Amino acid sequence: MKHYVGIDLGGTNIVTAVVDEKYNIISRSSTKTKGLERTFEVVVADIANTVHDAVKKAGMSMDDISSIGLGTPSCINPKTGLLVHANSMGWQNVPLYDALKKHLDKPLFIKNDADCAALGEVLAGCAGEYKDALVVALGTGIGCGMIMNGKIFNGCDNMGAEMGHTKLVYDGVLCTCGQKGCFESYASATALINQTREAIIRNPSSKMKDMCDGDLDKVDGKLAFDAAKQGDSTAIAVIDQYVSYLGAGLSTLITIFRPEVILIGGGIGNQGEALLEPLNKRIHELTFAANQIGVPKAINAKLGNDAGIIGAAMLGLQE
Repeated sequence: MKHYVGIDLGGTNIVTAVVDEKYNIISRSSTKTKGLERTFEVVVADIANTVHDAVKKAGMSMDDISSIGLGTPSCINPKTGLLVHANSMGWQNVPLYDALKKHLDKPLFIKNDADCAALGEVLAGCAGEYKDALVVALGTGIGCGMIMNGKIFNGCDNMGAEMGHTKLVYDGVLCTCGQKGCFESYASATALINQTREAIIRNPSSKMKDMCDGDLDKVDGKLAFDAAKQGDSTAIAVIDQYVSYLGAGLSTLITIFRPEVILIGGGIGNQGEALLEPLNKRIHELTFAANQIGVPKAINAKLGNDAGIIGAAMLGLQE
């Protein structure tokens, strides 16, 4: 049986695992990233160390590993070979591939972390019966990955499918990318938190104010959902607006890509049917020709953080 290494590189943690060809995780190793506190070279050395540690924990040597894949919150510029921008680590135009190859003498593949998560869900998660799936992670931003015919879709230069930065509102809310009106500025967990805070300020009699002890810094992505379940009208309005933004963005992506299924993950995805039931209704209302040709259903992703690790491990089989 062949074995692969998958690495999930985030701003907080580096998580590495040995994965077999049936998508089972055999062993893990992790460490803190601290990319803003330490040099690029030190973090790269730590990534390599987690690889060797995971392989050792699996009772193997590097000779037993077929390839290594890494998912990162950025992408590799095909013209320069450099990692474009990983804000959480303070990296911009860094030679991640070349630096890692100095430590790891194995075939190495690097993709955006959302693409890796999408691939992992399609191969090993709840989308196993599908070949065309859109995976959407609703977290700090919106991470999207599109799998077409079992393969990651990135466009002609591997820089495409940044769907969180498609425009939802012309000249709208300022996004962290510097543009205005991006999808993730309206439908990420961060956007929902901002919308909840604004609603509490406008409607101080809302239950949401008491539920966060009047401290807007305590507002999280669950608060509006929790208050809506208690019948709070302000919270219900917040959720309705949020679902409308999310549904509008997804309806556009459905019209463009026509996936078989939409997998919803990330922190907001944990709301289950409280999110999915109104979201599927709104998607049907907003999507072109929904009554004539139907629309794919939005369902919960299954693998959580393991999706990115498994998908990264399998990157070599995508080439």
